[in-house]
Order: sequence, then C-alpha cells, then structure tokens
Amino acid sequence: MQFNLLHPADQIIMIMERIYRYGMTTTSGGNLSIIDDNGDIWISPAGVDKGSLTRADVVCVKADGTIVGKHRPSSEYPFHQLMYKTRPDLKAVVHAHPPALVAFSIARKIPNINMLGNDHLVSGKVGMADYALPGSTLLGEEIASVFAQGIRSVMLENHGIVTGGTDLFEAFKAFETLEYTARLEIEARRLGKINTLTEEQQKQAHTQQLQITDEFQPVACSTEEREVRREMCAFIHRSYDQQLFTSTQGTFSQRLSDGSIIITPTAKDRKYLQPEDLVRVENDAKESGKLPSRSVKFHQAIYNAQPDVHSIIIAHPPNVMAFAVTDTVFDSRTIPESYILLRNNPKVPFGATFLNIEQTAKLFVANTPMVIAENDCVIVTGSSLLNAFDRLEVAEYSAKAILAAQIIGDIVHIDEQKIKDIDVAFNLL
Repeated sequence: MQFNLLHPADQIIMIMERIYRYGMTTTSGGNLSIIDDNGDIWISPAGVDKGSLTRADVVCVKADGTIVGKHRPSSEYPFHQLMYKTRPDLKAVVHAHPPALVAFSIARKIPNINMLGNDHLVSGKVGMADYALPGSTLLGEEIASVFAQGIRSVMLENHGIVTGGTDLFEAFKAFETLEYTARLEIEARRLGKINTLTEEQQKQAHTQQLQITDEFQPVACSTEEREVRREMCAFIHRSYDQQLFTSTQGTFSQRLSDGSIIITPTAKDRKYLQPEDLVRVENDAKESGKLPSRSVKFHQAIYNAQPDVHSIIIAHPPNVMAFAVTDTVFDSRTIPESYILLRNNPKVPFGATFLNIEQTAKLFVANTPMVIAENDCVIVTGSSLLNAFDRLEVAEYSAKAILAAQIIGDIVHIDEQKIKDIDVAFNLL
C-alpha cells in the first residue's frame, strides 16, 4: 500500500481506526492532523465518536483560517497549528491517551526506549511537556517548546503523548512503538530489574546483521509458493491483530520444498502486507528489487541446521519480552498445553541472533522450539506456519499468566513426575 498517495482525510480515518481498534484511544480521546503542501491543516473533528469516523467527518482548516467541513476541528487544534509553525519539517501529528503511556504520564516519567535495539530509532528521543489546560494556548506553547529542541515524541504530564512525523504513518509508528515500549517496561518491572542496552550494543544490532546483496529475477511462481505467500500474510495480519507484532516488528519465514524460503520484507507495515511484498530467497540471493528481513541470514542458518524446521517466527510480544529484558527465566511448566508446545526455552545472550548465528541455530532441536534472546527477540520454530504461530501465541499467553500470577501468590510448577507422565502420554520423549 502506498499510504502517502491517499487523501489526507483517508489517511486520518485509516490511522484513527487503527488506534481505536487496538485500544490506544477512546471514543472521545485523541486527535490526528496533517498539513498539506498548501498549508491547509486536515484534522479530526471535535465531539465525534472516534470509533465510527468517516472521511466526511474530517475537517480542513485552510491556511487563511477558513474552516471547511460539517464539524468543528478538534479542541486541540491550537497545539497542532503551533507545532507546524515551530517545526516546519513535521507534516503530521498524532495525539492520544494510550493506557500504558498514560501510566507514565501520570507518574511523570519517560519510558525506557533502550531495552531493545530498534525502539529508540523509531521514536527518537522522548521529551516531557509541562501540564497545561487541554485546548489552551499554553498547552500548545509547552508542547511546541519541547518539539523546538528537535524532538518528535513528547510525553504530556497527566495527559498522554504527542508524536510528529514527516508523514502520518511515521508519526503513528513512533506513537505505537512508545506505547509498546511502555507496556513492555510495565510488565518487565513485575519480574525484576530491567537490563538496558548500551550504545555499543545498539550499534551492533544495526551494523552486524548481514544482508543478502545478490539478486535473481524469478521466472515462475509455483502453486506451493503462492499458497505460502497467501497463508503467511494471513498469519502476519493475525499476529498484528493479536498484538504479537507491531507495524515495524515481527518476521515470518517458510521453507519451500525446493529449499528456497519466503520471508517478511524489511520496512513494510505488517498490518497491510500483501503476498507480492514477501521476498523469496534462494541460493543466497534475494528476489530482485526487494529487501528481506535483516534477520534473513539467521533464518537460513536455522533451516540449514534443522531439517525438521519448516517455519520460523521472530517476534517481540510484550509479555514474553518482559523475560528477555530481565534476568527472570521463562518456565513453560505452568499448564500442560504450555509445556507440550514449548518444552525447553533457553535464553541466549544479546547478539546471539546476529553475531553467533550458526551456534544459535543448533539450539532448535525437537525439545527446544523456542529461544529467547536477551534484549532482542523471541524466536519460535515449527513444522508449519500454523505450528509456529500456535507456539508463539501460547508463549505470549503463558507469559501473561505468569506475570499476572506474580501478584496472586507463589507459582507452583508442574512437578517432574507429572512432566514425565505428559512426556509419555503425548510421545514427547
């Protein structure tokens, strides 16, 4: 999808529906805007249900102040206008009250954006604006003064978050990533001390991953490949809907019968991926004109080392990742389903997925379908896309249950004899 070719009103409706659907705003909360090349500001309306907006509801405030539309512009229009005057490089603004970020807002703290390697690049440095009355000129001045420092993500004391971007999707990515980061930090704090990446580690995450440079021009697409592309997109969309992926994070791959693989591309919105966006990789060459996931070499190493693995998912679901950013061990012996699907779940040091890929790939034997990489990701393997997805989903649900149990009482794991009974009953030996 070429998002920037959509009309500003359509962009606002699409992103607002996305924010509302995934629980990051309420019926009355939040507002989005875009400034076009004419200097006109397109903005969501005041007093209209955010869950049922149409393009006809979007308001245009012309450069001369004339209002075009059947509604009043958002009451927060003054700060949008002032932001565009302060930062002419920004062309879109997202403001809302997602619950995890509101938690930080009312504690007047900024989320840790250095727990994983990519988040700080998406959100940029995060500032904090002093509290002021919503809709007031003072609020606009407080927000604009922080944005004037070159920052494009600003927490608002006792209010929420504002992000800006060169387009609305860029602003949304920063907004979504910060809410994800806030959720991750909240969950991780239940487990213990959070481990933060150093600048050197963050640099490694973006300079040490090897990319495929050779290209080939496909001459045919088999029925098998077409079905894999269709099925993979369905699972990627489902992963996004289940909040196992974000727009910028999450990778699927599948091995075809000829040994080539189909893999998620780099820098494509996971919610709207289509079969033609996926990348075929064969004989260490990529499909012409496409860029596969930066983890492609690691996927190849796993397939080379494990003939029974046919599908791989790399993801960052917040509950499992709480274990990745702390020293707490994830133990699958909680309920039979978790143990049967997940078995052993070793944790490897940061960098294992791009500095020691051959060694790490050897871990994914039959009783170790999932590995957690410290401050990086969770890697899940399976015999099929469905099998791998099932494991990822069960892992996240299990982690969520473990986190919830922290405030109820001591966790009692299934004992060794009962585990042996499960091994025998389900032929896991």
